[in-house]
Amino acid sequence: MKGIIYTGAALTDKELLITLPQELQAFLRQHNGVVAYFGGLHIRGCCAEPAWHSLRAVWHGEQALYKTYDTVLTTDIPFAQDCVGNQFLLRQGEVVFLDTETGEIAPLEVDFKHFLIGAEKYPVDALELEPLRRWQQQGGTLTPGQLLHVYPPVCIAAATDKATLAPVAGPKRLAFLAGLYQQIKHLPDGQALTIKPLQD
Repeated sequence: MKGIIYTGAALTDKELLITLPQELQAFLRQHNGVVAYFGGLHIRGCCAEPAWHSLRAVWHGEQALYKTYDTVLTTDIPFAQDCVGNQFLLRQGEVVFLDTETGEIAPLEVDFKHFLIGAEKYPVDALELEPLRRWQQQGGTLTPGQLLHVYPPVCIAAATDKATLAPVAGPKRLAFLAGLYQQIKHLPDGQALTIKPLQD
């Protein structure tokens, strides 16, 4: 993987590790998670700290994805996320994509190994790096633990290339996305909606 800006420290959550599929276990034994592609892909690790890097926190913790998103199963493993906080889940050995604004799930029809291969060969498409590239062209960077906040949200914006981008702490971005999903999940198409910008 290219553009690695963070590598997880020593494995501390071995109880969680042994519950994971073999390919993911092998990767984490070697790296314990990384932030690669200059923030374009974050693969979580088996650790308690830092909390933003903890696989257990987002899988089994108070803010676990399955507690927010109706489309996420308790058995889905949220092993990674992209630069804006969309999630990659392992579901019965297959990688699925979770749009964290809408809660929509899309099977990617690859396993963990081939997901990594696809990201390596076609990072812009596989990881939807356009927002990060635009942020970099503006002179911006992401530091470990940050995600790009996109406003207005992609699901309601007519022209996403004009959206405002800003780096924010990952948990703050995920909380905003969870709140947005809860507001819109039962709304009919065309319904008016007021969304407050992310507050500092």
